[in-house]
Amino acid sequence: MAARSPLINVMVNAAYKAAKGLVRDFGEVEHLQVSKKGPADFVSQADLKSEQILKRELSKARPDYGLLLEEGGGTAGKDSSNRWVVDPLDGTHNFLHGIPHFAISIGVERDGEPYAGVIYNPVVDELYWAEKGQGAHLNERRLRVSARRKMEEALIGTGAPFMGHGDHPTFLKQAQAVMSKTAGIRRMGAAALDLAYVAAGRLDGFWEAPLNAWDICAGIVLVREAGGYVTEIGGGNGMMSSGSVLAANDQLHRPLGDLLRSV
Repeated sequence: MAARSPLINVMVNAAYKAAKGLVRDFGEVEHLQVSKKGPADFVSQADLKSEQILKRELSKARPDYGLLLEEGGGTAGKDSSNRWVVDPLDGTHNFLHGIPHFAISIGVERDGEPYAGVIYNPVVDELYWAEKGQGAHLNERRLRVSARRKMEEALIGTGAPFMGHGDHPTFLKQAQAVMSKTAGIRRMGAAALDLAYVAAGRLDGFWEAPLNAWDICAGIVLVREAGGYVTEIGGGNGMMSSGSVLAANDQLHRPLGDLLRSV
């Protein structure tokens, strides 16, 4: 069994507690699909309840850490080096439609850099966790990014912009370029899990822009600790502020980046 640090244990325990409510609420979503009001308000409340549990548990364990929450915004802490970066429900639209592909994502940013992360999909009980210098894991199994070297064999994840969000023309050009050179694209609707899948070798690469810090903090650590590379699409290291993310194994990161930048 892989040994978890006290920090990872705090994150895992918080994720498990929040997940109980999410799983219970997810079981109700299917029944709400046919109601006149619809499930949107219900899902918003599920999101908020999850965040409240995570905030309470994380703050209790590390009261001096700062907080960056999807719903609650940012709060400075006495410890200026460490900050929780939390998405209580990544994949909200999947959850809303009864699709069992969503996760709780908890990251730690230390001195401005992603340091540790936990991503938990409670429906399938998959717990991804990583800490700088300690490797990446899925439950108790050590993770490595895929070993594929050829773009034509690669499966690439992405996130498509939706109504009123993102740069649709650029995305369409990027998608066309990637589809022409690879085995395929997957758009699964939860960026944290996409990054976890890169760490697990299920996807060979992933790109999206713009994302939020809480979407990517934990996933960045996972990919790096699994032997992969994460940069901005343009090649820089400002992912947490720009929201531009390109993640891949060590063989495909450069050619995938070159392809995306060419458009």
